[in-house]
Amino acid sequence: MASRGHRRPVPGPGAPARRAGCRPVRGPEVIPRPPLHTAVHGAAAAVAGGCLGSTLWHGLESRGAALAFGILVAVGELTRRGRTPVRQAAPLAAAGSLAYGLLGEIGGRPTTHGAAQVVTVVLAASLLGSVPHVGRGHGPTLDHLARRVLTVGFVAVCFQPPRNRGTFDDWGGPAYALLLLLLLSLTMLCDAVLAAALAHSRHGWPFGPVLRDELRAVPGIGAAVIATGAVMALAVAVVGLWALPVFSVPLLLAQLAHRRVAAVRATYRQTIASLARATEIAGYTPAGHARRVAALSQAVGRDLGLTEPELTVLEYAALMHDIGQLSLVDPVPAGATAGLPRTEQRRIALLGGAVVRQTGVDPRVARIVEQQADPHREQLLAARIVRAVNAYEEKSREGGPGGPLTALEELRLGTAGEYAPEVVESLARVLSRNPEVMREQRG
Repeated sequence: MASRGHRRPVPGPGAPARRAGCRPVRGPEVIPRPPLHTAVHGAAAAVAGGCLGSTLWHGLESRGAALAFGILVAVGELTRRGRTPVRQAAPLAAAGSLAYGLLGEIGGRPTTHGAAQVVTVVLAASLLGSVPHVGRGHGPTLDHLARRVLTVGFVAVCFQPPRNRGTFDDWGGPAYALLLLLLLSLTMLCDAVLAAALAHSRHGWPFGPVLRDELRAVPGIGAAVIATGAVMALAVAVVGLWALPVFSVPLLLAQLAHRRVAAVRATYRQTIASLARATEIAGYTPAGHARRVAALSQAVGRDLGLTEPELTVLEYAALMHDIGQLSLVDPVPAGATAGLPRTEQRRIALLGGAVVRQTGVDPRVARIVEQQADPHREQLLAARIVRAVNAYEEKSREGGPGGPLTALEELRLGTAGEYAPEVVESLARVLSRNPEVMREQRG
């Protein structure tokens, strides 16, 4: 028995239990949560499975309407464009899906289908219309299908059960039309929140700026989808199913115009990228340098909350940030301008900005290029990003196998005057989320 004068030492809070016959006390086991996009996919799969089972159990109601809207959605998916967002890639399919969810009458006769049938028909038609795209590797992603199922299910649940109970029987023309527009607007808002949440979960992008970009896209092609969906539902209720092809034409024309604008923008970007490669072809910068700086700058800009228009300007400036080196008689070894004297850096930056202004690009791009040698406190945020990312790319290329980590540490040491601290920390976050970027730098 231990004497009172000698007490046993009391273990600290982190020490394991040593008493005989007792196991160390462990805290509650923390079960990691699945990523949000996995949970959304699971919820969409559960909704789709439940709706399919209910439709198979109760049978298909209003088969003519189901076939007509199914064909409309399938045709809309056949005209989809690449992997762009749901409402922009296949606006006709989106409008047809929403119109079917709001369908209450066909030529003055009430329909008998429910929300489960709406989801089943839309999903089956979407998958059928996507078969040719899947063969070419451009089919819809799981995120797009999940958004389609959940948004169509939302509008169908909000409309079909009350309509079947007769809630909307006394609603007049203007009030009924406003009701449909309100439901569609809420649905597009939910789709925007869902898209932003999926992007935040999958890529780590800030939720607020992504949601802002999604909401800014709604007044464009999103407004056309909302208006067409409401008009289709109202026209079919009065005229019948023959109204579907008539009211599909304006949206198809809008989709064609949207594609042409996108093609012009793509050609414009390719022209800028080709001009940026002039320094590589002339031997002033390593191959792929401008492309790597542009890609990493966009990732940092997105992490810092830049909007899509600001990211486009940032990409153009990053692609053309070295264009001023073409004025040098003797190329800088490996195009590494970060180690040049400040006066030489400023001369190259000003010459590069003058070249950019001659190309007719957005004046903000030239201003960002001209600010590359200025103190970071006097630079625009985009100029700070391009400068830090360019320095990281140059230093990581020179440092051998440990170059990326060494370059990041050098940038952190230079935050006192050379590089903006918030940009360097954002760059570190982006690199930690994307280790393949470091592997590319080592290569």
